[in-house]
Amino acid sequence: MSRPLSDHEKRKQISVRGLAGVENVTDLKNNFNRHLHFTLVKDRNVATKRDYYFALANTVRDHLIGRWIRTQQHYYEKDPKRVYYISLEFYMGRALQNTMVNLALENACDEAMYQIGLDMEELEDMEEDAGLGNGGLGRLAACFLDSMATLGLAAYGYGIRYEFGIFNQKIVSGWQVEEADDWLRYGNPWEKARPEYMRPVHFYGRTEHHPDGVKWVDTQVVLALPYDTPVPGYRNNVVNTMRLWSAKAPCEFRLQDFNVGGYVEAVLDKNLAENISRVLYPNDNFFEGKELRLKQEYFVVAATLQDIIRRYKTSKFGSMEAVRTDLDGLPNKVAIQLNDTHPALAIPELMRVLVDEEMLTWENAWDICVRTCAYTNHTVLPEALERWPIDLFQQLLPRHLEIIYEINRRHLERVASLYPGDVDRMRRMSLIEEGGQKRVNMAHLCIVGSHAVNGVARIHSDILKATVFKDFYEMDPYKFQNKTNGITPRRWLVMCNPGLAEVIAERIGDDFIRDLDQLKKLIKFVNDDAFIRDVAKVKQENKMKFAVHLEEHYKVKINPNSMFDLQVKRIHEYKRQLLNCLHIITFYNRIKKEPNKHWTPRTIMIGGKAAPGYHTAKMIIRLITAIGEIVNNDPVVGDRLKVIFLENYRVTLAEKAIPAADLSEQISTAGTEASGTGNMKFMLNGALTIGTMDGANVEMAEEAGEDNLFIFGMRVDDVEAMDRKGYNALEYYNRIPELKQAIDQIAGGFFSPKQPDLFKDIVSLLMYHDRFKVFADYGDYIKCQEKVSALYKNAKEWTKKVIYNIAGCGKFSSDRTIAQYAREIWGMEPSLEKFPAPDEKR
Repeated sequence: MSRPLSDHEKRKQISVRGLAGVENVTDLKNNFNRHLHFTLVKDRNVATKRDYYFALANTVRDHLIGRWIRTQQHYYEKDPKRVYYISLEFYMGRALQNTMVNLALENACDEAMYQIGLDMEELEDMEEDAGLGNGGLGRLAACFLDSMATLGLAAYGYGIRYEFGIFNQKIVSGWQVEEADDWLRYGNPWEKARPEYMRPVHFYGRTEHHPDGVKWVDTQVVLALPYDTPVPGYRNNVVNTMRLWSAKAPCEFRLQDFNVGGYVEAVLDKNLAENISRVLYPNDNFFEGKELRLKQEYFVVAATLQDIIRRYKTSKFGSMEAVRTDLDGLPNKVAIQLNDTHPALAIPELMRVLVDEEMLTWENAWDICVRTCAYTNHTVLPEALERWPIDLFQQLLPRHLEIIYEINRRHLERVASLYPGDVDRMRRMSLIEEGGQKRVNMAHLCIVGSHAVNGVARIHSDILKATVFKDFYEMDPYKFQNKTNGITPRRWLVMCNPGLAEVIAERIGDDFIRDLDQLKKLIKFVNDDAFIRDVAKVKQENKMKFAVHLEEHYKVKINPNSMFDLQVKRIHEYKRQLLNCLHIITFYNRIKKEPNKHWTPRTIMIGGKAAPGYHTAKMIIRLITAIGEIVNNDPVVGDRLKVIFLENYRVTLAEKAIPAADLSEQISTAGTEASGTGNMKFMLNGALTIGTMDGANVEMAEEAGEDNLFIFGMRVDDVEAMDRKGYNALEYYNRIPELKQAIDQIAGGFFSPKQPDLFKDIVSLLMYHDRFKVFADYGDYIKCQEKVSALYKNAKEWTKKVIYNIAGCGKFSSDRTIAQYAREIWGMEPSLEKFPAPDEKR
């Protein structure tokens, strides 16, 4: 029998990783050694693994630079319309492997490192995640950047270079503990500071009204220092830019305010200004009206708009002199996409620049503003909607408040003329909410100031038009669109699951990587025994690899033949991790009741971070860990059920976990999850979905065939009907014995014997004020889980459903999503043509 292949040898056989030509490998080795010596100033015999990572990162980065410069040069010369994607979050993860994938360097680098005596996977593990996001919204922005580059769009991502990203999560005696994510500690080889494009941003002050216009005076200034990160397209030699702003105090900062003794104190005071880009707010789907957050929102917008207008005015490469003065043409050359309401201040800020600085008339400026801006809504949860107190605005941004009042005055004038006498409609549609303390409704500002408003899945966009933004839809139906989210198949298939990508490429070629619709061709292999076997084998290998990772980290023996059942996402009541817990407890009780029955074994994994101030979410984590302590140590259960809370879930852990999953849990209450994107990642990586008809699950069922998903629970209509009738949890508790047993165990301290009342808050939540109706879907969920277990026993039929799911994934590429934004909102045409490589003649 031949010896098994090493990991390195296995990787070599995967063609989608690119060719390892001899000259290529020699060049890479030489450049690696050059960087080790000259960039890192290290001798081979004192270099650490981190040094080797930095040397490799710099070597790969060298391959980006020529393409980056040439791409930007091309944009200057051709002067295409540009799109600016403004987001307070970019959840990028690691860059090294993604860059190698997109530049077709993976096998060559692997071989070069191997010849030097290094393991590339170990080096990749030295990289810190760029965790500048909370979850879906920030990761969507990252996928969009990849697709915009791959589709050859002149696109820029603009955001904040947080010194501390999303916190690292530690589980200590079952509780979440947060620690700061000091991701820049060792430096970031992927970014380039651009001090020459530093911009001033103003805060506070007051306004002066003169006959020749308005002045905003006596402001405090903070400098915005840009850092650029290259964004490579997939093997098309395009490299776009993500520009993140860092806050710097100006040199003259406050020093004059201090007399001779206060110099040191004055210098220390610089921290106040620089705090703006210190830390990412760790809330997902929740609005926290803090002054520092409003400062962050204005900071990114003000710096970005200065950059946009500078770039619009200068079109020749490298030229700093203005060549364009007429701003009427702005909407023909610039599209601004607002990722949720966080960058909503782009609208009044653009108006301020056009009216106060460029001296345009209000009407002209407003026409430019609306034609330039578009808004993406990400949630319908009321607690997530941004509503900023007027007095905070008045203090921090007095001129912008005046502009918002004027926008509102004209807006309400139009409402009044269209709906005479309908004062209640005026109240509902105002940008200013009266009552208690007056607030600015940022979603209303975005709708009024944009030419397009979109939801992120069909059902979500329909809900926006029917409920939250109904009045606005009735007035301007043409503004409302749907753009169902997508994910990049480069990171979420080729990079994280090369085994599956290769099995697919062997059947249909590798064009699917840029045109994911081609996965439809897999339908004809659904009964092909060899293909079924190959797909199942890749899944098993991924599970074995992940099981090793789990056993190292959790000291729990994993049964690799068990069903890997995963729910990974932010912890939130609406996502219903509690429903999952109730299934776990029910399954546990059934095994205990009939220990000799042939149960389908499961390893159930739940992962995700809770916002530090969200008490209920933290208690949910504690409940999951408590259930694990009991279940995992029960000898009667053995290896038929294990429960693991996946610590510190992040992009890099997702890349390991998702390819290993058999079952994907997407169980939010219908009408609450705007889209979801994790659902798509699982589908693409060969897991089956158990889920409600919510978000993009609806369209996934449509694409793969509803029979090929495990759909359960109330639909949106049922939820609305129940809201009208009233939801009574007690009724379910009294009617369903297994539900009652599970709740009584939680309440009675079965899972917390040392603190019997530890979970009383959770029980009382579920019984008396559960907005998300967990009990109402419990019965159907348990039945549906029985179907899942039954099918899993038939490996062949299970894998056939997997193939239908993979074949139905085409729609869920972010390439499709971005092509639709480009054509239907931005007025741009995507292109699959390759730019010439840096060494080719142009």
